[in-house]
Amino acid sequence: MPDDDNKPVEAVEAIRIFDAEAFIAALPNLPGVYRMLDARDGVLYVGKARDLKKRVSSYFQRTALGPRIAMMVSQVAKTEVTVTRSEVEALVLENNLIKSLAPRYNILFRDDKSYPYLVLSGAKFSRLGFHRGALDKENRYFGPFPHTGAVRESIQLLQRVFRIRTCEDSTFHNRSRPCLLYQIKRCSGPCVGLIEEKDYAADVADARLFLDGRSDDVLHAIEARMNAAAEALDFEHAAIYRDQMQALARMSQRQYADTGLEQDIDVVAVAHEGGAFCVNLVMIRSGRQLGDRCLFPQNAQGRGPEEIVLAFLMQHYLDFPAPGMIIVDAVSDIEDAAAILSTHCGHPIRLLAHAAGERRAWLDMARENARHALIAREAQASNQEGRLAALRESLGLGDSLQRIECFDISHTQGEATVASCVVYDRLEMRRGEYRHFNIKDLTPGDDYAAMKQVLVRRYSKLAQGEAVTPDLLLIDGGKGQLGVAKAVLEELGLIGIAVVGVAKGPERKPGLEELWLLDKADPVILGHDHPALHLVQSIRDEAHRFAITGHRAQRGKKRLSSSLEGIEGIGAKRRRSLLARFGGLRGVMGASVDDLAQVEGISKKLAEKIHRELHAA
Repeated sequence: MPDDDNKPVEAVEAIRIFDAEAFIAALPNLPGVYRMLDARDGVLYVGKARDLKKRVSSYFQRTALGPRIAMMVSQVAKTEVTVTRSEVEALVLENNLIKSLAPRYNILFRDDKSYPYLVLSGAKFSRLGFHRGALDKENRYFGPFPHTGAVRESIQLLQRVFRIRTCEDSTFHNRSRPCLLYQIKRCSGPCVGLIEEKDYAADVADARLFLDGRSDDVLHAIEARMNAAAEALDFEHAAIYRDQMQALARMSQRQYADTGLEQDIDVVAVAHEGGAFCVNLVMIRSGRQLGDRCLFPQNAQGRGPEEIVLAFLMQHYLDFPAPGMIIVDAVSDIEDAAAILSTHCGHPIRLLAHAAGERRAWLDMARENARHALIAREAQASNQEGRLAALRESLGLGDSLQRIECFDISHTQGEATVASCVVYDRLEMRRGEYRHFNIKDLTPGDDYAAMKQVLVRRYSKLAQGEAVTPDLLLIDGGKGQLGVAKAVLEELGLIGIAVVGVAKGPERKPGLEELWLLDKADPVILGHDHPALHLVQSIRDEAHRFAITGHRAQRGKKRLSSSLEGIEGIGAKRRRSLLARFGGLRGVMGASVDDLAQVEGISKKLAEKIHRELHAA
């Protein structure tokens, strides 16, 4: 640790103004959360404690501190505490504050997406579907799954065996004939009464059993039905049951890896290399592996694997369901951690740090997954560093270039104009910081005015000191758009931000892009294989994709809200009849021509016109 003469001014001032001894003397011996702040009120660290007085006082026993903690304590100018009723309450508050404040000395796991589930609805004819978000008591959920691909594959496989419907309720209630899924034997056609309610309920019950891991019970139940149908000489249904059994047997072999662990278990392993860490989470439900997910913590430098695993457990399982057993690498305070998680989750949770046999093999596999993910991430980061260095050198942007924000405008002949802003920072795209901007009150198709509006809205907060300053703006466009960006930044009083316009070039082919800079009369043209151009292209293409996504959503919403009013021959009475019959505009959109023609006052010709205009691109 550097001596006092070499400490930052802020650190020296912090030590002078913070009277730790007096502050600690006033602390209670109660559970709670403490926040350490620097001289500018920036949050350095957030922690929880079973006993606030003992925990906070430990930081100011200088002989026991490591270099990282000593550096943090040297910057403390103020400490705030919040007393809670229990350590579990303190854990929840600590987790929320870490995620909202992102203190520089806290290990932080950012996972922007919630985990997906497979859902069987509680409707009379249950629907099989994909779900992400809050869970309710009306439906039955299975999971969580580590990624969306595992859920969608499960749905497709379950359709082949149990033929449960996947259509939305609005479509289901308004069909007059079965859809294509019935024709290809992926649905039993409950929408038009092609299966009895009791038979459909039996298929749903079998699907539940299978998802609960009781595939043998399902096979026995289907076999019993097949034998009963054969004895009754109902060979058609017997053949259906036989096909179900064969499909189920194939599915059991293909869908999941058999773990040999007949319970719900998570496996958490960590790998580290050169100060970087990766945590691999493997999910096992009812003895079947659902897949894995890798997470990379921030602010992990100088930490040990035990601290990383503990931070993951405390942050992850406050937001997501925890199984009864979690196999982990060595973790500090394992008994306390298990007790806190058990209390929070409402059921006993066992943390197993010294696994053996089959469980040890799964821990080793998770650790290997983490190691390979870390190697791949490091290789990607190295590649990104090379691209970023090439961009700095090619455009003369300086060594401090890290954060890039890119803007694009999307519309269809001026309709539903949407601007996108995507962020590239610390060598990767930061999807949690992407933003859409709905452009309003402008002449349709005026891209210059649209760009001006989005830049003013984006950087007005920056001018007020309420946002992160980018090092470079990429503008999808040429000299004109570049001039708009320059004028906006000057108007807002923002200087020192580099701006580059990315134009497609005369032939509008990838690799021939022109890069326009503020202080150059002619564009910079890099080779098609130049690493700097590859970085610009990838960021620009992501902004374009994100802008199109927002535009399509806005356009669809706008067209849906005004679609019926614009169709000749559809007055108020017919419009009300259509909406009442199909339960709203989305139901009308999903209806076929034959379905529309069944509505009173709608002829076949008018139905064709409605269908054609509603589905026009």
